[in-house]
Amino acid sequence: MTIHLKSFLVISALLAFTVLSSAQSEFTVKDGSENYSAKISVSKFVNNDCSGPGTVTLYDKSTGNLFQSFKSDNLCFYLDGKSTPSVNVIELYGEQSPLIFEDFNFDGYEDLAISNGNNGSYSSPSFDVYLYSPSSEKFVRNSALTEIASVNLGMFNTDRNKKKLVTYNKSGCCWHITTEYEFRKNNLVKTYELEEDATGGIEYITVTERILVNNSWKSEARKYKIEDYYKDK
Repeated sequence: MTIHLKSFLVISALLAFTVLSSAQSEFTVKDGSENYSAKISVSKFVNNDCSGPGTVTLYDKSTGNLFQSFKSDNLCFYLDGKSTPSVNVIELYGEQSPLIFEDFNFDGYEDLAISNGNNGSYSSPSFDVYLYSPSSEKFVRNSALTEIASVNLGMFNTDRNKKKLVTYNKSGCCWHITTEYEFRKNNLVKTYELEEDATGGIEYITVTERILVNNSWKSEARKYKIEDYYKDK
Protein backbone atom coordinates (compact mmCIF):
# COMPACT_ATOMS: atom_id res chain seq x y z
CA MET A 1 0.00 0.00 0.00
CA THR A 2 1.50 3.35 -0.99
CA ILE A 3 1.87 6.31 1.33
CA HIS A 4 -0.73 8.22 -0.71
CA LEU A 5 -3.27 5.43 -0.29
CA LYS A 6 -2.59 5.25 3.45
CA SER A 7 -3.07 8.99 3.78
CA PHE A 8 -6.31 8.79 1.79
CA LEU A 9 -7.67 6.08 4.08
CA VAL A 10 -6.72 7.98 7.24
CA ILE A 11 -8.35 11.18 5.98
CA SER A 12 -11.46 9.27 4.90
CA ALA A 13 -11.76 7.67 8.35
CA LEU A 14 -11.43 11.05 10.05
CA LEU A 15 -14.06 12.57 7.80
CA ALA A 16 -16.41 9.67 8.46
CA PHE A 17 -15.96 10.09 12.20
CA THR A 18 -16.63 13.82 11.95
CA VAL A 19 -19.82 13.27 9.98
CA LEU A 20 -20.97 10.57 12.40
CA SER A 21 -20.31 12.82 15.40
CA SER A 22 -22.24 15.63 13.76
CA ALA A 23 -25.14 13.37 12.88
CA GLN A 24 -25.31 12.01 16.43
CA SER A 25 -25.52 15.47 18.06
CA GLU A 26 -29.33 15.33 17.94
CA PHE A 27 -31.16 12.83 20.11
CA THR A 28 -34.78 11.90 20.75
CA VAL A 29 -36.07 11.05 24.23
CA LYS A 30 -39.41 9.25 24.21
CA ASP A 31 -39.49 7.92 27.77
CA GLY A 32 -39.36 9.69 31.11
CA SER A 33 -42.43 11.88 30.75
CA GLU A 34 -46.11 11.00 30.65
CA ASN A 35 -46.92 14.03 28.54
CA TYR A 36 -43.93 14.91 26.38
CA SER A 37 -41.27 13.51 24.12
CA ALA A 38 -38.10 15.56 23.70
CA LYS A 39 -35.54 16.31 21.04
CA ILE A 40 -32.09 17.28 22.36
CA SER A 41 -29.57 19.08 20.16
CA VAL A 42 -26.06 19.76 21.43
CA SER A 43 -23.08 21.42 19.78
CA LYS A 44 -20.24 19.16 20.96
CA PHE A 45 -20.10 15.37 20.90
CA VAL A 46 -16.85 13.47 21.60
CA ASN A 47 -16.62 9.84 22.73
CA ASN A 48 -20.21 9.73 24.01
CA ASP A 49 -19.61 12.93 25.99
CA CYS A 50 -21.98 15.76 25.01
CA SER A 51 -21.59 19.38 26.04
CA GLY A 52 -21.78 22.98 24.88
CA PRO A 53 -24.73 25.17 23.88
CA GLY A 54 -27.83 23.15 23.14
CA THR A 55 -31.58 23.16 22.75
CA VAL A 56 -34.37 21.01 24.15
CA THR A 57 -37.63 20.83 22.23
CA LEU A 58 -40.71 19.26 23.78
CA TYR A 59 -43.53 17.67 21.78
CA ASP A 60 -46.99 16.89 23.09
CA LYS A 61 -47.35 13.10 23.10
CA SER A 62 -51.10 13.25 22.58
CA THR A 63 -50.92 15.38 19.42
CA GLY A 64 -47.31 15.17 18.27
CA ASN A 65 -47.25 18.97 18.04
CA LEU A 66 -44.40 21.21 19.14
CA PHE A 67 -45.04 22.27 22.74
CA GLN A 68 -42.08 24.41 23.87
CA SER A 69 -38.37 24.95 23.20
CA PHE A 70 -35.56 25.77 25.64
CA LYS A 71 -31.93 26.85 25.32
CA SER A 72 -29.06 25.77 27.55
CA ASP A 73 -25.66 27.45 27.67
CA ASN A 74 -23.98 24.13 28.41
CA LEU A 75 -26.07 21.00 27.95
CA CYS A 76 -23.89 18.30 29.54
CA PHE A 77 -24.55 14.56 29.51
CA TYR A 78 -23.13 11.17 28.64
CA LEU A 79 -24.71 8.64 26.32
CA ASP A 80 -25.68 5.20 27.55
CA GLY A 81 -24.92 1.87 25.89
CA LYS A 82 -27.65 2.51 23.33
CA SER A 83 -26.13 5.90 22.40
CA THR A 84 -29.06 7.80 23.87
CA PRO A 85 -29.25 10.20 26.83
CA SER A 86 -30.73 8.93 30.06
CA VAL A 87 -33.68 10.73 31.65
CA ASN A 88 -34.77 11.22 35.28
CA VAL A 89 -31.57 9.76 36.75
CA ILE A 90 -30.28 11.56 39.86
CA GLU A 91 -27.34 9.86 41.55
CA LEU A 92 -25.32 11.58 44.27
CA TYR A 93 -21.69 11.57 43.02
CA GLY A 94 -22.91 9.67 39.95
CA GLU A 95 -24.94 10.06 36.80
CA GLN A 96 -27.44 12.87 36.48
CA SER A 97 -29.59 13.04 33.36
CA PRO A 98 -29.84 16.15 31.17
CA LEU A 99 -33.64 16.10 31.55
CA ILE A 100 -35.53 15.57 34.81
CA PHE A 101 -39.34 15.39 34.65
CA GLU A 102 -41.00 15.62 38.06
CA ASP A 103 -43.66 17.55 39.98
CA PHE A 104 -41.26 19.75 41.93
CA ASN A 105 -43.85 21.99 43.62
CA PHE A 106 -46.42 19.23 44.22
CA ASP A 107 -49.27 20.97 42.41
CA GLY A 108 -50.17 17.95 40.27
CA TYR A 109 -48.40 19.16 37.13
CA GLU A 110 -45.24 17.74 35.62
CA ASP A 111 -42.27 20.13 35.79
CA LEU A 112 -38.87 20.06 34.10
CA ALA A 113 -35.16 20.51 34.91
CA ILE A 114 -32.59 20.94 32.12
CA SER A 115 -28.82 20.61 32.43
CA ASN A 116 -26.95 23.93 32.26
CA GLY A 117 -23.42 22.70 32.91
CA ASN A 118 -21.33 21.55 35.84
CA ASN A 119 -21.57 24.64 38.00
CA GLY A 120 -22.53 22.94 41.25
CA SER A 121 -20.38 22.18 44.27
CA TYR A 122 -17.18 20.34 43.29
CA SER A 123 -18.14 20.77 39.61
CA SER A 124 -21.34 18.81 40.10
CA PRO A 125 -24.12 18.97 37.49
CA SER A 126 -26.31 22.07 37.61
CA PHE A 127 -29.79 22.68 36.21
CA ASP A 128 -32.29 25.28 35.09
CA VAL A 129 -35.63 24.38 36.69
CA TYR A 130 -38.97 25.14 35.07
CA LEU A 131 -42.40 24.91 36.68
CA TYR A 132 -45.47 24.29 34.58
CA SER A 133 -47.89 27.23 34.65
CA PRO A 134 -51.52 26.16 34.13
CA SER A 135 -52.54 29.75 33.36
CA SER A 136 -50.07 30.20 30.51
CA GLU A 137 -49.88 26.49 29.65
CA LYS A 138 -46.09 26.82 29.45
CA PHE A 139 -43.04 25.99 31.53
CA VAL A 140 -41.64 29.01 33.38
CA ARG A 141 -38.11 29.17 34.81
CA ASN A 142 -38.10 29.31 38.61
CA SER A 143 -35.14 31.20 40.05
CA ALA A 144 -35.36 29.73 43.58
CA LEU A 145 -35.36 26.12 42.35
CA THR A 146 -32.66 26.88 39.81
CA GLU A 147 -30.54 28.28 42.62
CA ILE A 148 -30.69 25.15 44.80
CA ALA A 149 -30.12 22.99 41.70
CA SER A 150 -26.96 24.95 40.87
CA VAL A 151 -24.98 25.39 44.11
CA ASN A 152 -25.14 21.93 45.68
CA LEU A 153 -23.95 18.42 44.80
CA GLY A 154 -26.10 18.18 41.70
CA MET A 155 -29.87 18.11 41.30
CA PHE A 156 -32.07 18.04 44.37
CA ASN A 157 -34.15 14.96 45.21
CA THR A 158 -37.94 15.08 45.32
CA ASP A 159 -39.71 13.35 48.21
CA ARG A 160 -43.27 12.91 46.94
CA ASN A 161 -44.60 11.41 50.18
CA LYS A 162 -43.35 14.21 52.44
CA LYS A 163 -43.66 16.87 49.72
CA LYS A 164 -40.12 18.03 50.32
CA LEU A 165 -37.08 18.80 48.18
CA VAL A 166 -33.71 17.61 49.50
CA THR A 167 -30.23 18.94 48.69
CA TYR A 168 -26.78 17.71 49.66
CA ASN A 169 -23.50 19.57 50.01
CA LYS A 170 -20.07 19.11 51.54
CA SER A 171 -16.72 20.74 52.26
CA GLY A 172 -13.80 18.36 52.01
CA CYS A 173 -14.13 14.88 53.46
CA CYS A 174 -15.42 15.73 56.89
CA TRP A 175 -18.27 18.26 56.66
CA HIS A 176 -21.64 17.45 55.10
CA ILE A 177 -25.02 19.12 55.13
CA THR A 178 -28.46 17.89 54.10
CA THR A 179 -31.15 20.53 53.58
CA GLU A 180 -34.90 20.16 53.09
CA TYR A 181 -37.27 22.62 51.46
CA GLU A 182 -41.04 22.91 51.21
CA PHE A 183 -43.41 25.03 49.16
CA ARG A 184 -45.52 27.30 51.33
CA LYS A 185 -47.98 29.64 49.65
CA ASN A 186 -46.10 29.04 46.36
CA ASN A 187 -42.78 30.09 47.92
CA LEU A 188 -39.79 27.81 48.45
CA VAL A 189 -38.94 27.69 52.16
CA LYS A 190 -36.00 26.00 53.86
CA THR A 191 -37.40 23.94 56.75
CA TYR A 192 -34.67 21.58 57.94
CA GLU A 193 -30.88 21.14 58.06
CA LEU A 194 -28.72 18.24 59.17
CA GLU A 195 -25.07 19.25 59.58
CA GLU A 196 -22.44 16.55 60.12
CA ASP A 197 -19.11 18.04 61.20
CA ALA A 198 -16.08 15.82 61.73
CA THR A 199 -13.49 18.50 61.04
CA GLY A 200 -12.40 18.64 64.69
CA GLY A 201 -10.53 15.35 64.65
CA ILE A 202 -10.66 11.70 63.72
CA GLU A 203 -12.56 10.42 66.78
CA TYR A 204 -15.73 12.51 67.14
CA ILE A 205 -18.42 14.05 64.95
CA THR A 206 -20.79 16.88 65.89
CA VAL A 207 -24.28 16.45 64.44
CA THR A 208 -26.51 19.53 64.43
CA GLU A 209 -30.20 19.47 63.50
CA ARG A 210 -32.06 22.69 62.74
CA ILE A 211 -35.84 22.67 62.31
CA LEU A 212 -38.10 25.54 61.31
CA VAL A 213 -41.04 25.63 63.75
CA ASN A 214 -43.64 28.43 63.52
CA ASN A 215 -41.18 30.50 61.48
CA SER A 216 -38.45 30.15 64.15
CA TRP A 217 -35.40 27.91 64.01
CA LYS A 218 -34.88 25.29 66.70
CA SER A 219 -31.37 23.84 66.91
CA GLU A 220 -29.88 20.85 68.71
CA ALA A 221 -26.27 19.63 68.54
CA ARG A 222 -25.00 16.24 69.64
CA LYS A 223 -21.53 14.70 69.70
CA TYR A 224 -20.88 11.08 68.74
CA LYS A 225 -17.93 8.82 68.28
CA ILE A 226 -17.43 8.56 64.52
CA GLU A 227 -17.31 4.78 64.56
CA ASP A 228 -20.64 4.62 66.41
CA TYR A 229 -22.40 7.26 64.31
CA TYR A 230 -21.56 5.65 60.97
CA LYS A 231 -21.88 2.04 62.14
CA ASP A 232 -25.34 1.53 60.63
CA LYS A 233 -25.12 4.03 57.77
